[in-house]
Amino acid sequence: MSLLTIFDTDPNAKPKPKQTFSDDTVGRFHSGRQVDGQPEALSEWRISTGDPVVAKSVAQLFGGEPIETESTGENFIDVFTDRETVLVILDGPEAIYADLKLWNRNKLVHHCDGSAFLSPDEKKGKPCGCPELFAERKEAAKDFLGPSPSISVTFRLADDPELGKFKFQSGSWVMASVLHEYVNALAAVDGPALAELTLELVEFTIKKGKNKGLNVSYYKPVVKVLKSYNDAVADER
Repeated sequence: MSLLTIFDTDPNAKPKPKQTFSDDTVGRFHSGRQVDGQPEALSEWRISTGDPVVAKSVAQLFGGEPIETESTGENFIDVFTDRETVLVILDGPEAIYADLKLWNRNKLVHHCDGSAFLSPDEKKGKPCGCPELFAERKEAAKDFLGPSPSISVTFRLADDPELGKFKFQSGSWVMASVLHEYVNALAAVDGPALAELTLELVEFTIKKGKNKGLNVSYYKPVVKVLKSYNDAVADER
């Protein structure tokens, strides 16, 4: 039997084994969906999972019915809940992770923390060259010349902690601007924290520019740390 040796001289180019699951979460929370290829914002949480038992459980907790989709991903069952706020358990500041990424099609071309590269290895730790001003960062990202936030919040459900871990991911600049407040609030709690994960309605009128006078509304994801989860359990007892 003869085998190709094309990767003997370039082992880094050898394709990695395909992973079935990307992490240890049982489902994802979403603030929107795709309709005919177009994004649509939601006022209540959509939960996706690949486990029928999890789908049935979250539907019983938060409303909705499990719906199997045509998704080829691991989370192919959707539950459109009737909740804009869900009580969750966050395991300290480590429950929140954020970085900045710029993709060109499916290729990651810029990955940093806002001041230094996080990858690739040969650039890690070196200045990334991103603008210093927050507004300029947003503008660069809008023009596909700079990276956008990539935020992950991992949590358990306060109504059923044993169900497993869920994740919410966001590219919101609004959320990125207040992440330090969430992290500080979690750091102030000794151990797991009870928090609200909410889709909050924002309404305002544009005051400048060609769209002056236009009424705008959207839903933004908000994390509100309430208290120590252990204290919350003790209070219930």
